[in-house]
Amino acid sequence: QVQLVESGGALVQPGGSLRLSCAASGTFFRINGMGWYRQAPGKERELVASITSTGGTNYLDSLKGRFTISRDNAKNSVYLQMNSLEPEDTAVYYCNVAAQRFKWESERNYWGQGTQVTVSS
Repeated sequence: QVQLVESGGALVQPGGSLRLSCAASGTFFRINGMGWYRQAPGKERELVASITSTGGTNYLDSLKGRFTISRDNAKNSVYLQMNSLEPEDTAVYYCNVAAQRFKWESERNYWGQGTQVTVSS
């Protein structure tokens, strides 16, 4: 089973910055796409940013360039740099990884446990 461990969530003031990290471990042959989702109280979970195996990225339009996703294939990790944080960014952030455990198996999605990000004065 592929396991994801997230870290970096915290309580910060508006305008502050945070860097979320997610490291994959366990049995896997290949990690393909990676991404970050978030879910605020009473709202649907939404895709914040994603990155392909070759570095192509996609972002939630409402972020207006404040977030940056990156990955380190050697460390099987994905990161989310969050700048100019706003109260509306408050949510539980989840790491998602699309991976094959073995070459002969199909791709599956795996989720982290979530890390809380709270933006408040």
